[in-house]
Amino acid sequence: MLFRPIRTLIILAVAFIAGMMYERERQAETCLQTAGVLQDIICK
Repeated sequence: MLFRPIRTLIILAVAFIAGMMYERERQAETCLQTAGVLQDIICK
């Protein structure tokens, strides 16, 4: 019975990390389209 909550937490963590990676990549593409340079998650 202890495995289900742990498995749920692991799945949530993986989904969160995947979402963060997706959003960072999307921001990088938007920054490059506006002729900016992505530096430390900030488009300059």
